Amino acid sequence: MPSFLDPEWLISTFGMLGILVAVFAESGLLIGFFLPGDSLLFTVGLLIADGHYLHLPLWLACLLISAAAVAGDQVGYLFGRRVGPRLFSRPDSRLFKQQNLERAAEFFRRHGARSIVLARFVPVVRTFTPIVAGASRMPYRTFVWFNILGGVLWGSGVTILGYFLGQIAFVHAHIELILIGVVVVSLIPIGVELLRARRRRVSR
Repeated sequence: MPSFLDPEWLISTFGMLGILVAVFAESGLLIGFFLPGDSLLFTVGLLIADGHYLHLPLWLACLLISAAAVAGDQVGYLFGRRVGPRLFSRPDSRLFKQQNLERAAEFFRRHGARSIVLARFVPVVRTFTPIVAGASRMPYRTFVWFNILGGVLWGSGVTILGYFLGQIAFVHAHIELILIGVVVVSLIPIGVELLRARRRRVSR
């Protein structure tokens, strides 16, 4: 993969600041949908357990990452609320595809307020869901509570998982394979949604 999508390269080059910028961008900026969120957080936990590149307590890393995730979604929500329906008529470009926005909108319609939490664990969808929530005029107070819950569960949960699994000898010896597995698992929900959408089109 390109070096800027390699979690270990990002961490070794930019440190904690790079991690927080990546999490913030993927959580609420349109250009952040391609960033390796799940594998990045998993790698953070691995490297903290291993003592490479990152020399800070696990609790502090989880706190900072969760805060960056929550802040990113807040920006996404406010952007969606400001731009509103105009975003759905925006033409496709290299960094913006209507299908990503429509997928997030369908996810939001299906799960309602819970989508703010659930979308955290679905790549691409997590970038666009707060924007859709803002465009849909979801009550701000409701959004804030679900945003904090989702940000903490995702930001801390995946990092902690990487930390404890990183202390298992097999995982430590096969880090690259494990990261590939994390990426594959995180893409399963997108694959399921694409299959469902295809079946709906065929049934029509």
